[in-house]
Amino acid sequence: MMGEIFVTQTRPAVLLVDGMALLFRAYYASAVTGYIKRTSAGVPTNAVYGFVRYFWDAVQTFSPSHVIVCWDMGSKTFRTEQFTDYKANRAAAPEDLIPQFDLVKEVVDSFGVPNVGMSGYEADDCIGTLAQAYKDSADVFILTGDHDLLQLVDDSVSVIIMKKGHGNYAVYTPDLLLEERNLSAAQIIDMKGLMGDTSDNYPGVKGIGEKTALKLIQQYGTIEGILENLSELPKGVRAKIEAQLDMLHLSRELATIFLKVPVACALEECCWAIDHERVLTKFEELEFKGLAKLVSQPAFL
Repeated sequence: MMGEIFVTQTRPAVLLVDGMALLFRAYYASAVTGYIKRTSAGVPTNAVYGFVRYFWDAVQTFSPSHVIVCWDMGSKTFRTEQFTDYKANRAAAPEDLIPQFDLVKEVVDSFGVPNVGMSGYEADDCIGTLAQAYKDSADVFILTGDHDLLQLVDDSVSVIIMKKGHGNYAVYTPDLLLEERNLSAAQIIDMKGLMGDTSDNYPGVKGIGEKTALKLIQQYGTIEGILENLSELPKGVRAKIEAQLDMLHLSRELATIFLKVPVACALEECCWAIDHERVLTKFEELEFKGLAKLVSQPAFL
């Protein structure tokens, strides 16, 4: 595991889970075989089943004292109001996945873990807000597959990126981020402002790719530093930036995780303390026999 972290209990250890990242990963990892796991009543459960396996492995690996799962609450957010094409390239969720959005939250609830989300904001914004709220009094770990969340890394916040292969993680601290990317967390945002994000469908400065963006950020530190030294830039690069200043600033704003979402969850409300029978009852309802065996092991009790 890259950037391995050994959790100590001198402070609370809060695991903030990017629920959608886990659920979509779980869905596509199993759907690729062409087989969708269903209950005997025909309810699709493949994504929920896979979510629990990812979730359970992370809890066992990182031993948090507190756990929260954060969710997107629809496609309309303040970013789509700023830029109508934001994420407009995303395909609709597969039909078999849609009923699992509510089902997975029921499963999370059966673990005694809060589900957190806020209409008008993305899960990333809720995660960032909660990380800010906890980091002075706890060690925060963010579980995701989304590299956008690397902008939240600091001395008290580690971002756990799920890699290919079950139980394979890269744990980003400020040191690993600097070592691997030669960037600070704040510079992740400026990189996205310059080069845009094809996944989220905003352009940045057209004609400036990752290589040029990285060179500029490493040389001048920030977008402000670049703009203060435009006269030093090659004519072609300078012309692109000058012609697209508004989009540069908008793209950086779209890339920035909002840290003041009106959500809160007191630490005493998210302690990792499981009602064993409640979880098994939910698993029996969903016919998760394999998972029932997993969580019945002594380590669970």
